[in-house]
Amino acid sequence: MEEMEEELKCPVCGSFYREPIILPCSHNLCQACARNILVQTPESESPQSRRASGSAVSDYDYLDLDKMSLYSEADSGYGSYGGFASAPTTPCQKSPNGVRVFPPAAPPPPAALAPPPPPRNACLTCPQCHRSLVLDERGLRGFPRNRLLEGVIDRYQQGRAAALRCQLCEKAPKEAAVMCEQCDVFYCDPCRLRCHPPRGPLAKHRLVPPAQGRVSRRLSPRKISTCTDHELENHSMYCVQCKSPVCYQCLEEGKHSSHEVKALGAMWKLHKSQLSQALNGLSDRAKEAKEFLVQLRNMVQQIQENSVEFEACLVAQCDALIDALNRRKAQLLSRVNKEHEHKLKVVRDQISHCTVKLRQTTGLMEYCLEVIKENDPSGFLQISDALIRRVHLTEDQWGKGTLTPRMTTDFDLNLDNAPLLQSIHQLDFVQMKVSSPVPAPPILQLEECCTRNNSATLSWKQPPLSTVQVEGYILELDDGNGGQFREVYVGKETMCTVDGLHFNSTYSARVKAFNKTGVSPYSKTLVLQTSEDTQSEEQTLPFPVPLERSQLRRMSPFSSTLNLQPSFPGRSYFELRSSAHQLSLHSSLQSLNSAGEPSASGISSSSVLLGIFKVFVFAWFSFDPASAHADIIFSNDNLTVTCNSYDDRVVLGKTGFSKGLHYWELSIDRYDNHPDPAFGVARIDVLKDAMLGKDDKAWAMYVDNNRSWFMHNNSHTNRTEGGITKGATVGVLLDLTRRTLTFSINEDQQGPVAFENLEGLFFPAVSLNRNVQVTLHTGLPVPEFYASRSAMP
Repeated sequence: MEEMEEELKCPVCGSFYREPIILPCSHNLCQACARNILVQTPESESPQSRRASGSAVSDYDYLDLDKMSLYSEADSGYGSYGGFASAPTTPCQKSPNGVRVFPPAAPPPPAALAPPPPPRNACLTCPQCHRSLVLDERGLRGFPRNRLLEGVIDRYQQGRAAALRCQLCEKAPKEAAVMCEQCDVFYCDPCRLRCHPPRGPLAKHRLVPPAQGRVSRRLSPRKISTCTDHELENHSMYCVQCKSPVCYQCLEEGKHSSHEVKALGAMWKLHKSQLSQALNGLSDRAKEAKEFLVQLRNMVQQIQENSVEFEACLVAQCDALIDALNRRKAQLLSRVNKEHEHKLKVVRDQISHCTVKLRQTTGLMEYCLEVIKENDPSGFLQISDALIRRVHLTEDQWGKGTLTPRMTTDFDLNLDNAPLLQSIHQLDFVQMKVSSPVPAPPILQLEECCTRNNSATLSWKQPPLSTVQVEGYILELDDGNGGQFREVYVGKETMCTVDGLHFNSTYSARVKAFNKTGVSPYSKTLVLQTSEDTQSEEQTLPFPVPLERSQLRRMSPFSSTLNLQPSFPGRSYFELRSSAHQLSLHSSLQSLNSAGEPSASGISSSSVLLGIFKVFVFAWFSFDPASAHADIIFSNDNLTVTCNSYDDRVVLGKTGFSKGLHYWELSIDRYDNHPDPAFGVARIDVLKDAMLGKDDKAWAMYVDNNRSWFMHNNSHTNRTEGGITKGATVGVLLDLTRRTLTFSINEDQQGPVAFENLEGLFFPAVSLNRNVQVTLHTGLPVPEFYASRSAMP
């Protein structure tokens, strides 16, 4: 019953209906509330006058819900027609329901001071559907009284009233149990048995519950509803067309005379039956809604339980990874300690050895000085030759690196944590569904796979008859030395170009597909060969390349020599709840190593000797927007760069070099205000917001319009006359066979060899500001000033 209370309250005053009337829109209002929200409008502004005059604003029909409403969207209330010139604005107040309630109008001014008011019409707006209605001459009496609603409200209020007491109890009246309609007395159970026994004449009395008895006792007989047009006539028929009860006089004289009518009792029973049927359907929906609410409440409990379980699982998985990392940390620290002890032992041995030799040398020097002090010539000449030989021999022993430390103070261990960090950053959740199977292994399209210089392009596709949905692919490449495979691309594309590979090297590639269910098996492994022809400017090899065409070469570890850049953007893929992917992350932890660790063959990767060959491989590459500073501006297919900042910004080439002879040029397209651009090579992690050569990750030549300098680790050397202007060409020659870097301006060598003893992976690099614009030219032959030097054995 409590849920019904909102149906019994007036939308204007918020209280139970008092003398409710039924509006034509079927909504109800208290008669007093309807009187309060009436709006007086000039007769010339009434809907009837507008429709009769056919004015341009006839669309504003007060009887049409879709065309006119007094409802104001600005204040969510109801406004008066204060905008009319003849109707002053009426102040209004808000009811508890947010409805605008208009107080009685102010008394009119004296007749002598004001012109006679124009005729006015009363307008009423339903506060629920906002339909506007114009009242006729009967006013609110033209709306029927809703006596049925009054009866429902009375029963509801009586049911909520306080319990009734027995009228026959002498002391402390008890709660009444029944009421006798004939006796009009409330009885408790003991008094009913004593004073109103169910026998004799009293057996015919009707006993009802107290609440029902109070209603029948206190309420006067309900007045039969009368016709709104003929107040002395009772409703006796039902007009089917107007859907309202009518009286006989309405049928004879009124507007219902030509309408179809039916008996009031028959239509009452028919509509009751229709309402009951509609309630049955609504009752089913209500029952379903209750069951649905129970289901939702159960889901809340289940979600809380699953959340606790999943959090515990997540914490356990992360703790396992942390434990694995701590174990690997202890192993690496042990290696560092061993390296520490080894360095100390070597240095201490050298100290001991040098101390002994110094003591012997000092003793020899003191003995020779004492011999010189002797005045016996014959005795001196007898031993002088031997002493001179001993002095020269001792001096020679101090040469040949004796005074050079056998061990450096630096630790030549470079922790390779990039794969692990990448795996940690890729650690994420994936929705697990088993509705679809695992994808089939992809097929490599051999006719579209090729190599160019030190890059390889691979293409693949799904099997023709496969209907399983694929979310992406994972391309893996080994290190070119038969080592473990590493992920180089994860994404939805079916073609990928891998740059930064070693020249004249053999790699193995494979690909697999994945979806929300899992990961497919690998495709067939493909062997590919990077450029090895030392005479041609470009070489493209189809796949597959027979393994016997090229022997595997020893080289630095994959992670420190490859700059793998997929041609298409992709995302990382990692399934936290999959044991296979956990093993992948643990394998990354296990493979976390130092770059200086000796290989299986006993040869340190940092000490691998590259063969001295006459290798002239001409590489094509462009600038890399992905690794460049954000202020760098690219054009001409990433071959031309400039900057939008007055500060120096660094941009790298896409291709990295670790061996061979490489030459490229940069033409000066714009040169204003004599800036100092820098050209050279750098590591991948060089500072991008400072001039090239400011840190120890770059080797460069910076040049102005008059002279140039070489710079590395902020050390300036070899000032050389000769600068650049617009149209000049700066050449960079990186010879990793001789481990040197040389520069040229306008095809003439600029200064001596700039840098020597270069080892590792180097990327072409430029630093410039907004006053400079350069264009990169690659795939060039070695300049003449260096060709003769390279031809020497």
